[in-house]
Amino acid sequence: MTAQVTEVLHYKGERLSMRTEPLSDYFAQMGLSPDFQRSSSACWRCYVGKWEILLDRLYLVGLNATYTDGTDVTLESLFPGFTDRVFAHWYTGVINIPQGEMTEYIHMGYASRYERDLFLAIENGIVVNTQLRDNTQQNTKQGGSDE
Repeated sequence: MTAQVTEVLHYKGERLSMRTEPLSDYFAQMGLSPDFQRSSSACWRCYVGKWEILLDRLYLVGLNATYTDGTDVTLESLFPGFTDRVFAHWYTGVINIPQGEMTEYIHMGYASRYERDLFLAIENGIVVNTQLRDNTQQNTKQGGSDE
């Protein structure tokens, strides 16, 4: 598999790459298989989600995708009645955010290695813990969420 384009996350004033796909959990839970147009082998899921964490809550705030009929995918087309943001209450898991310089490129999924990884533990859309792993020292620092 080709290295994949990451999701985008706005967190604490920064625009970050996110190697986690919370929207795919929503599609799986709802039994949905949206008819999105594939644009590149670097994006097998056929979309790039745009996310933000605001007051320790994870929101989907945009989507870069096209339906196979050529129309743009919008938040409203996936979540009727929601035009600006959707609270990701369906998502429980860990968001992986690579940080620092890439130390090893691996041409597969999200396997490339970086100096650090920030992990955000999410329960029902709410950040419950953060963990920073220093991949250069193999030293782990833990702490609570401090949005």
